[in-house]
Amino acid sequence: MDSIPLQTPQTKLFPSIVERLEALKYSKRTEESYIQWIKRFITFHDKRHPREMGSAEIAAYLNHLALEKKVSASTQNQAKSALLFLYKEVLQRELPPMENLTRVKADKRLPVVLSKHEVQAILSRLDGSMWLLVSLLYGSGLRVMECLRLRVAEIDFDRLEILVRDSNGYKNRVTLLATSLVEPLKAHLQQVASLHDEDLAKGFGEARMPPGLANKYADDSAALTWQYVFPSGKLSVDQQTGAVYRHHADEKTVQRAVKKLAKQAGIHKQVTPNTLRHSFATHLLQGGQDVHTVQALLGHADVSTTLIYTQVVNTGSRGVASPLDVI
Repeated sequence: MDSIPLQTPQTKLFPSIVERLEALKYSKRTEESYIQWIKRFITFHDKRHPREMGSAEIAAYLNHLALEKKVSASTQNQAKSALLFLYKEVLQRELPPMENLTRVKADKRLPVVLSKHEVQAILSRLDGSMWLLVSLLYGSGLRVMECLRLRVAEIDFDRLEILVRDSNGYKNRVTLLATSLVEPLKAHLQQVASLHDEDLAKGFGEARMPPGLANKYADDSAALTWQYVFPSGKLSVDQQTGAVYRHHADEKTVQRAVKKLAKQAGIHKQVTPNTLRHSFATHLLQGGQDVHTVQALLGHADVSTTLIYTQVVNTGSRGVASPLDVI
């Protein structure tokens, strides 16, 4: 059978995918990720149109990722989700179960955790908005993208709380705000407000609304309330609509900064922004916090995910002191 061109007046595959993703309020990041996985899937199968393929081809591609590319379990699951979305939501096909699928086993390694001294060594080498951002990663247990996606309205100074929205806008949680960050954060938001005023004066200033709230608060999209707490240094043009937004800061900048500063501090561990979140959880448990409280702050659906930090809390084997330390 001859392959079908990826885009013809009849198919228009990728515009249809984008349209469906936006209709279901998927985040821009998820949209970009799904598009890339679908393109890789099509390329892997010699650019055949997805309508010609099905469960067998999806399984073959996922096995390729597992056995040849050696991807992680989360990466394989992301690719699978993108392809199942394509068939169910765009092509509107119910696929039979995938046979002979090789599933990547989840990594059972313990998370890398910093000591309080190591956290301080990193923070002491920062200043300005980057210091504030990294302090929030550790002080509130945020993932880097959760921190970058924070809006002004999601910080409650009176209750010392931060509302963390799920990437798709449906599963939200509340975490704590460190008292020591209140005044620095208020000062930072004054700078954000000034930047927003400049954008408004130039005829811009509208924000891309959080998924799930776009229709409800569409008329307030230019309010300071919905601006990012850590805005980008430049304006961006939405390729689909042509609208001009000020997006949030780039996560790669944060990743590079944390890695570089950990090295400068002489920390010989694989440190990423997420290491600060792991450290937040571990230090709370070390301080006597209940595991279910930590679970809620981290947003884990299952407490078993949080329990892994209890293994990090214990020193030595099962928390038993070495006899060498007591002679």
